[in-house]
Amino acid sequence: MAVLNLRKARAIIRKVLDHGKENGWKPLSVVVLDAGGHVIAFERSDGAPPGRFAIAHGKAYGSVMLGMPGSAQMARAEQQPYFMAAVNGAFNGNVVPVPGGVLIEDSKGTVIGALGVTGDTSENDAAAAVIALEAAGLKGVA
Repeated sequence: MAVLNLRKARAIIRKVLDHGKENGWKPLSVVVLDAGGHVIAFERSDGAPPGRFAIAHGKAYGSVMLGMPGSAQMARAEQQPYFMAAVNGAFNGNVVPVPGGVLIEDSKGTVIGALGVTGDTSENDAAAAVIALEAAGLKGVA
């Protein structure tokens, strides 16, 4: 099983930020969580608003705690808003159910953490996450 450590988390973050910059996107903020929902690393691009940590964290946290990416959480919120409201209450308001929350899987399909990206469109956030995880030899479930 692959392990998410600080070195790998920083490499993933760097790839996300570089991808956003290369594509002329708005400043991105990125957080990497372990499988227990604990922060391994966080960075934000110059010019990113300070409140972006909470959004990036909420995207990743919801993904790892529910075992579903942000896109699936958003669909669930649209279909069963009462369920996602209850979940968010159970997790002290720390879930942001939109794309950009990506599960991180190792080569065997085991969830080893989550990546939260915010700053541009949610679809671009998720795409940057998947590209960065693939570059790190991991699978991103967006």
